[in-house]
Amino acid sequence: MDGGAAAVAVGLGRGAVAVLAAAAAAAAVLSSLLVALPVRCAGQTNLKSPQDIQVNVVNTNFTLRWNYTGNDTNVTFSAEYRWFEDFVTNETEWKELAGCQNVPHTECDFSSAITKYYDTHHVRIRAERREEVSPWSSTFEMNPYLIAQIGPPGVELQSTNGVIKIKISPPEANQVRKMWIAHLRFKYNLVIWENSSNAEFRSQSIFPTDTIDDLAPDTTYCLKVQATLPLDLQEGLFSPIHCVKTTRKVNDLLCATDVSVLALNMKFHLHWNNRYKQHVSYNVQYLIGYLKKLHDDYSTQWLNVPGCENITDTQCNFSSIISTTSGIYYLRVQAMSEYNKSCVSNEVKVDPLITNEIGPPGVKVDISDVLLHIQISPPGGSENEVMRDHYDLSYRILYWKNSSNNEEEIKMKEIKQTIGTISDLTPLTLYCVKVQAFSEFYNKSSHYSKEECIKTPGATFVIALIAVFLVATPLGFALYQAYNKIKYVFFPSCQPPLNIEGFGGQLLSSPFLSTTEEPIENCSIIETIITEEVNQTDFKDYVHSKQSSRDSGNYSNDDTSGSKVSEEMLEKEIV
Repeated sequence: MDGGAAAVAVGLGRGAVAVLAAAAAAAAVLSSLLVALPVRCAGQTNLKSPQDIQVNVVNTNFTLRWNYTGNDTNVTFSAEYRWFEDFVTNETEWKELAGCQNVPHTECDFSSAITKYYDTHHVRIRAERREEVSPWSSTFEMNPYLIAQIGPPGVELQSTNGVIKIKISPPEANQVRKMWIAHLRFKYNLVIWENSSNAEFRSQSIFPTDTIDDLAPDTTYCLKVQATLPLDLQEGLFSPIHCVKTTRKVNDLLCATDVSVLALNMKFHLHWNNRYKQHVSYNVQYLIGYLKKLHDDYSTQWLNVPGCENITDTQCNFSSIISTTSGIYYLRVQAMSEYNKSCVSNEVKVDPLITNEIGPPGVKVDISDVLLHIQISPPGGSENEVMRDHYDLSYRILYWKNSSNNEEEIKMKEIKQTIGTISDLTPLTLYCVKVQAFSEFYNKSSHYSKEECIKTPGATFVIALIAVFLVATPLGFALYQAYNKIKYVFFPSCQPPLNIEGFGGQLLSSPFLSTTEEPIENCSIIETIITEEVNQTDFKDYVHSKQSSRDSGNYSNDDTSGSKVSEEMLEKEIV
């Protein structure tokens, strides 16, 4: 081989080596790429997880929001959720969250996906870019009803005769699915102000259908309304601001003015003023308070008060319509002229136990030796059960010595019962008492009753009573003993035994009665010579016994003659 051929061969060998080296390098790079690809699919990715997950709920509108700190482009987001029914905490399957799939922004609306408003839900989200996904975010737990906000109510306004009539529709009024089922529980707060640079805001509670008065004429007012659930401590969002201009009020002399309620001891009277100079008659009307809580028109629900129809007086007793103390009533006066023209007054609200005033109680006083007794009659009389039962009355007693010394201290005593006593009294002193009824719960109190005065007895009176007692005691004992003696003598309680009741058939006379002295026949004993041997001792004892009986002088003639006969027979027997 010549030299040129050798040179060509050497050049070809170097080129082949270079090509082979380049191919090997490319193969190494591709190999590294192929090795790296499965590792990233296994979870090692440059995409970051979304953070700060939040769910905003207004009525049944659900919005999911989050933050993403990555600098990646063309990133989308997808969310999943699961829910637990009836407090079951077992793991359930994650599902795609409708409305939150491949979202290019950091918020999404998933209202259509949630239908169980009282169950616990879990939500999570991740970032995605083509085949690449981030790890799931932390789980957000929620109970829709507990985090939901009350939406703004609907508002309609009408300016007429110097007032603004407002009609409010509840949140979710036109929605099929509702978060707030019992719309009657809603209360509404109104904020109103003049549309001026130095406006003052005024807040008040209003009904779904109401009238706003006390407004300046020809003035633009702006207002907004908020719905609340006081029992759940929830306050809703305010409605959009509405503005309206007032008109001038027509001053109709026919209308009753200064309508007011006077109530004492649950007796209710309505009073008003009449400015109309011609003939006018009145109908007093009332409305049950709960009807105003409804969103319906209640204008046809007003009723006439019995006994207050077509009257000409400017007062009316409407106690008969107060059927319950827990309800609210509204009253108004309809004036009618002889030309069939009518005008309705402003309404007044009556809350029976709040509107009613407590009258003074009745008081009676009595006194004993050491105590002053006070008998209290509840306001309205003992038959007024409402005053007694609903107000839980207590009584404040003021008492003092009524003397010329004006510096005598007035003392006070509070009791719950209707009977009170006062001790530590001074003898021969005039005490005066007056009583006030009050209710702590309703923060109400009556006027004091009329003063009642009574004088305490003196010490001499007590001494006289003791002296009478000391004299009467022995006298009574003596009379009692005399009574027993007389009763024993004239009305003996028992008869003597028969064996001593009488001798020879005669009754035994009472030993306490004096007897008429009876003649006693003198007898002499003729001693006879006894030829036969007898017991002289026994006979002498017998004669001595008879002589003693004769000396007593208490034998009747019959008894004496009987003794003589017996004596003669005895002597014969001895002889």
